[in-house]
Amino acid sequence: MSLTIYHNPRCSKSRQTLKLIEDAGVNVDIILYLDDSLSEATISTLLQKLKFSSARQLMRKGEAIYKELNLKEELDETKLIAAMSVHPKLIERPIIVKDNRALLGRPPENVVQFL
Repeated sequence: MSLTIYHNPRCSKSRQTLKLIEDAGVNVDIILYLDDSLSEATISTLLQKLKFSSARQLMRKGEAIYKELNLKEELDETKLIAAMSVHPKLIERPIIVKDNRALLGRPPENVVQFL
């Protein structure tokens, strides 16, 4: 079994989730999404795997850039996805992917269902 984690090493929840995966002895591919922004297509795929009905469900609404870009008022899903691609800080983390499913590691214990 192998998992992929979209990881931010500065985030305690992301670190805790990664530790749970590693402690379980599961192979994990780590994607540092803040270093290499995700494409709009990748974000769209993640939204499908997460079974989210709106891109907003994957957004960190407390980030300053969310307010600066006035994303609260944005209704166009493609523009929300584009904003996350350009400003990866907007993406909630961590995201864990197993095959065609994904989940958020908030709380980190959510990952247990994939282990």
